Amino acid sequence: MADNGYDVVVIGGGPVGENVAARAVRGGLTAALVESERFGGECSYWACMPSKALLRPGIALAAAARLPGVPVGDRVDPAAVFARRDAFTSHWDDAGQASWAEGAGIVPVRGAGRISGEREVTVGDQVLRARHAVVVCTGSVPRTPDIPGLDGVRTWGSREATSASSVPGRLAVLGGGVVGVEMAQAFAKLGSQVDLIITGERPLPRYPEFAGDLVAAGLRADGVRVHANSGAERVSEKDGEIRIELTGGGEVLADEFLVATGRRPATDGLGLAVAGLTDGAALAVDDSGLVSGVDGGWLYAAGDVTGRAPLTHQGKYQARAVGDVIAARAKGERVAPEPWSAYASTADHTAVPQVVFTDPEVGSVGLTAAEDGKPHRVVDMDIAVAGSSLHADGYEGKVRMVVDTEREVIVGVTFTGPDVAELLHAATIAIVGEVPLRRLWHAVPAYPTISEVWLRLLEEYGL
Repeated sequence: MADNGYDVVVIGGGPVGENVAARAVRGGLTAALVESERFGGECSYWACMPSKALLRPGIALAAAARLPGVPVGDRVDPAAVFARRDAFTSHWDDAGQASWAEGAGIVPVRGAGRISGEREVTVGDQVLRARHAVVVCTGSVPRTPDIPGLDGVRTWGSREATSASSVPGRLAVLGGGVVGVEMAQAFAKLGSQVDLIITGERPLPRYPEFAGDLVAAGLRADGVRVHANSGAERVSEKDGEIRIELTGGGEVLADEFLVATGRRPATDGLGLAVAGLTDGAALAVDDSGLVSGVDGGWLYAAGDVTGRAPLTHQGKYQARAVGDVIAARAKGERVAPEPWSAYASTADHTAVPQVVFTDPEVGSVGLTAAEDGKPHRVVDMDIAVAGSSLHADGYEGKVRMVVDTEREVIVGVTFTGPDVAELLHAATIAIVGEVPLRRLWHAVPAYPTISEVWLRLLEEYGL
C-alpha cells in the first residue's frame, strides 16, 4: 500500500508472526509482516525442524537394532543426514516462505522493525502505520552465562549446532535442558565424542526424575560422558582446542563447545520505551495477547517474547487467538478473553505439551508432580504392556499420571520411553477436555499398542 498503512503490523516473521498475520487477513484485515532475517523464523531454519532432522536417523537406526532380524549398519551416514537436514531448511533460503505470505494476502517487509510511535513501526527508511494493532512476535535468543574466558573462546549456540555441516571429533555441551540433551545425542550418533556438562544430578531437571535418569542412560549408551553436579568454571582456547575447567575439578577438551544454557525474550532494540516498556524484558500479556500497561489497547504480543510457554506450537496457538481477537475488535465487537474461547490462549496455564526428541523420548503435558496443598494423587508406572514388548526388545519406559482427586480428572501426564511422543496428544485432550476418569475408562486402547498403558494407569488408580 502506497501510504504504508495497514490494519495490523506484525514484527517477527516466524511461525508465530505468520499465524497472527494470516488470522488477521482471514478476519478481513490487511497485514504487514516484518522480518529482519528469514521468513519462517528460528523454528524453520535453526531449531525445531533441523534439530529433529539431525536426531531422527540415529534414533531410527537404534530402533531397528532393537528388533532381531532387521539388518542394520554400525552408524548413520553424516553426509546424508546433513543433506536431508538441508532439504528441510530449504538450504536456508526463505523465498518459499515469503511467497507463501504473499499468497496468503500478507505483505512481507524485510528489515528490522522498531516501534517508533503509537501504532507505528519503522523499518529502515519506511514508516509502517497500523490502524488497529502492532503485534510483537520476535521470539527468543540464547542466554549467555557469565563464565570467565567465555567471551574469548569460539562457541556454538543452537544455531551453529543445527546448521553444522561437519561432525566435530570432540564436542562439549554445557546445559542439560532440551537443546543440550538433543544436540548431545544427535552428534554422538553422528560420530562425535560428546561431553555433556550439567549442574544437577541429571538432565531435564524440570521433568520427573525418572525422565532425566532414562535420558541420561540413553545418552551414556551412545557414548556421551555426562558430567553431573558440575559446570564450567573457566574456559580457554589454544591452537583451536577448547579447554573447559569443570566445577569441582577436572577438565574437558573439545574441538567445538555448544553453550545451551537457556533462552530469553528477543525484545532488545524494539523501541519499547515508546510504549512505556523496557527493551530486553518479556512482554506481559493477558490471554488475548494484549500487552499489559500500554494505553490505548494497540500493542499485542505472542510466542516466546511473552515468556508464557516458549514452544513453537504454543506460540502458534497464542497467535491464532491474537489474530482473531484483533480482527473482532477492529469490527467493533466487544470481545473478552473468556476461558476456552477463540479469543483466549487458556491452555497456556493448564495444558502445555512438550516433547524431548531424544532416545528415549520424553512427552509431557500439564503438571509433572502434585502441587502442595492441592487434592492431587500421583500414579507412577513402568510402560510394560504387550504393545511395548512388541515394539522393541528390552523396551524400557515409565509414565506418571497426576490426578485431581476431587474432580477425578487428569491434570498432568509424563511419558518417557522409545516413541512415546505420539501418546502425548491423547493426554492433552484428556486434560483440556477435563474428561472424567470414569468416562476415560471407556476409551478402550487398541491391543497390542503402547497406548494400553492408559488402561493400566486407570487400573492402578483404582477403577
